[in-house]
Amino acid sequence: MLKKTILLENKASLTAKNLQLVIKSEIRESSIPIEDIGFLVLDNPEIYLSIPAMNLLIENNTSVIVCNSNHLPNGMFLNLNSHHIQQEIFKNQINASIPLKKQLWQQTIVDKITNQGILLEKITGTKNSFDFLASKVLSGDSSNMEGVAASQYWKSFFEIKFKRERFGDYPNNFLNYGYAILRAATARALSGSGLLNTLGIHHKSKYNAFALADDIMEPFRPIVDEKVYELMRNYDEQELNTLLKSELLQILTRTVYFKEEKSPLMVALQKTASSLQQCYTGDRKKIKYPKLWN
Repeated sequence: MLKKTILLENKASLTAKNLQLVIKSEIRESSIPIEDIGFLVLDNPEIYLSIPAMNLLIENNTSVIVCNSNHLPNGMFLNLNSHHIQQEIFKNQINASIPLKKQLWQQTIVDKITNQGILLEKITGTKNSFDFLASKVLSGDSSNMEGVAASQYWKSFFEIKFKRERFGDYPNNFLNYGYAILRAATARALSGSGLLNTLGIHHKSKYNAFALADDIMEPFRPIVDEKVYELMRNYDEQELNTLLKSELLQILTRTVYFKEEKSPLMVALQKTASSLQQCYTGDRKKIKYPKLWN
């Protein structure tokens, strides 16, 4: 079932009653079955969330995302006991060999560069060398073809002069918001498959609690890039507002394509996460990444 994404930007009180999330603001009260909620984005410092409601949300594998004073996603609550053989899965993940991790990272970067090349060709209308760059990715991406591709990608992507920075000027703020939502969705899918988000394939910072999500989201990033490009062409605003945030949240329901089926992004991420779990057990050799365009 396709889960709902809820964005709350006004002062409100969130409580639980009869397995429903009750949302009470100064002007109205509404409710929604908690089992129907995939993502709950809280973007107001005066939102109250009761502990019983939070527990029910987490038990239903809802990703609860909290935004900071700049209205960017700053943290999230995830279910830490979402799989019936959690300990066994953790052991497989922890004991994964270095060659396996390098092979999985190679595949991940190949798919990322390939997707960047497809999107760039769609936007510019001209051929590029990204298929060639993807073919040069070595085990563990030891030659850093990801960086080479990124440099070429961002130089050509936008019609304005642009430098990709985490805290940079517009449209970095749009990209950052979209990536944060994608990261939350990826972390939710990995947690639902019993995987430990802290233990990445490639990302290894001791300060990063979502290293694995940062790894697995890489081939999906062009979905955000495409949406931001679309917003820049259709809207003059350079600051995030409710409409633009809602537009960016729609990436979660965007259709992506597997060989024999198509899925909304949030469902596809679950399939990808499940395939990664099978790579750790030895039942698969490759992660099941979808095609972003048909």
